[in-house]
Amino acid sequence: MLRHRFQPGRLVAGVFLMVAGVVYAGDGTGLWDTPWYALVPLVSGGLCIAAVVGMVARSAHRRRGAPSATAPDETGTGLRR
Repeated sequence: MLRHRFQPGRLVAGVFLMVAGVVYAGDGTGLWDTPWYALVPLVSGGLCIAAVVGMVARSAHRRRGAPSATAPDETGTGLRR
């Protein structure tokens, strides 16, 4: 399994888009009536919140000084593997 950095902005975006899907599914099955314009603030607000979370996470990651994937190895001759 490849290891990768946790990206909370993508998690937040996915949660908001899944909620939008549940709202549309509930409307489609007749459980409730949702006007078409009701999801615009949900999706756009969720994407804005996800962007803010992503920027905060990126700045926190940079502040910690985590090494990048293209940093040279200890000898300075090549890239890390």
